[in-house]
Amino acid sequence: MTLKPEEVTSIIKKELEKYKTRLRIESIGTVIQVGDTIVRVYGLDDVMMGEIVQFSKGVQGMVLNLEEDSVGVVVFGTDNPDQSIKEGDTVKRTGKIVEVPVGDQLVGRVVNALGNPIDGKGPLKTKKSRPIEAQAPNVMQRQPVKESLETGIKAIDSMTPIGRGQRELIIGDRQTGKTAIAIDAIINQKNKGVYCIYCAIGQKLSSVVAVSQVLEKHGAMEYTTIVSASSRASASLQYLAPYSATAMAEEFMYSGKHVLIIYDDLSKHAQSYRQLSLLLRRPPGREAYPGDIFYLHSRLLERAAKLNDKLGSGSITAIPIIETQAGDITSYIPTNVISITDGQIYLENDLFYSGVRPAINVGLSVSRVGGKAQIKAMRQVASKLRLDLAQYRELVTFTQFGTELDKTTQSQLTRGERMVEILKQPQYEPLSIAKQVMIIFAGINGFLDDLKVFQVKKFAIGLYGYIDKKYPEIEKEIEDKKELNKDLVKKLEEAIKSFKLEFQR
Repeated sequence: MTLKPEEVTSIIKKELEKYKTRLRIESIGTVIQVGDTIVRVYGLDDVMMGEIVQFSKGVQGMVLNLEEDSVGVVVFGTDNPDQSIKEGDTVKRTGKIVEVPVGDQLVGRVVNALGNPIDGKGPLKTKKSRPIEAQAPNVMQRQPVKESLETGIKAIDSMTPIGRGQRELIIGDRQTGKTAIAIDAIINQKNKGVYCIYCAIGQKLSSVVAVSQVLEKHGAMEYTTIVSASSRASASLQYLAPYSATAMAEEFMYSGKHVLIIYDDLSKHAQSYRQLSLLLRRPPGREAYPGDIFYLHSRLLERAAKLNDKLGSGSITAIPIIETQAGDITSYIPTNVISITDGQIYLENDLFYSGVRPAINVGLSVSRVGGKAQIKAMRQVASKLRLDLAQYRELVTFTQFGTELDKTTQSQLTRGERMVEILKQPQYEPLSIAKQVMIIFAGINGFLDDLKVFQVKKFAIGLYGYIDKKYPEIEKEIEDKKELNKDLVKKLEEAIKSFKLEFQR
């Protein structure tokens, strides 16, 4: 059988019409140097900052340095990349920025900095994800902080109140109770519609487990997510952890919900970034930190906000923790974070060891939102409290010289001692705002002045029980009306007087 040339031509034309080219362009680079979780790659000219790249053995990394002839990549998921990545390996672009899973399915779970569960409760069933870096809401998208976020700690709710959308720093030396305050604040959010995220950066794994057990015991894991980048995790994961936690919080905020996020602690976060920057050969600045160390925390904390009504009026309240060395709050990272936040709670070694716990230094602690984040009842009783304590601290210093004291000075010292005793509070026992108002009211109005100092704690516990039993309407009225009117003041005075008679028998 012979085919004519024109038939051959028509067959070829038909086949050519059917043929479709499948051209796939991939940007591929080559590993030129490996060491200390940092990989230098040549050939990825069009890669983006913060993009995920894939190495030949399935390991992933994030681009953190764009140079003229190479790219600096930090590696995830392995402490020793030298074992899995070799010089000459190929590296592919993925075109994706680092994202983490978000949504309700994360509540009650313990995840790592990439959002992978590490609590042994199975995989996360969420399809939603968000990029870890996001632009902070602008001025027009926010509204002023005016709703209180109660921590349940008398010394904080009365003198350095925190509002929804605020950023309040907890600062102090190691082992002064910084994490304890943060955990109490989380426990106090029970049944208040506030989701909590505890981000542990560079903590011992045993400490993270202890925190999760405490939260579980108090029923707080029902509304809490723990993001852990322990001291065993690589510097790259410690660097990512707070951004991942904030992305998870933003999902709730933009859905009109309220979130409390704890960063424990940002000193270790700064150290992990310093480690990565030095390995990437970035020029060191003060204390060997890179020049953009301020931007590291400012872009993180600016994402905490109270959104306007049009955007659903959700909020993120951020409580960063900073560890100081020998009480030095003037060093580099503490001053940076103090200047970014809306106030700080300063914990002092001397107070802690003298038995004042929480060891809050009233003079150095401040809330720049002030009374706007308090209910009116608390403002009414707390305005006098700060003054009483400040005068007491001054007089204590003065009396050390052994001078004779007049009656006014003695009464101020007596009042101050009782107020200090009132503000002491055991761990994991947050108080409702109404109970706080009651005991502070009793203190500032002199009902405790004739009690011995050691009796104050017993009196306070007895008073709560007595009012619950005999005058239950007082607590309800304070919570509903949120202010002390003449009638309520009269009732409260009557309740305290009648309990005091019973107490002194």
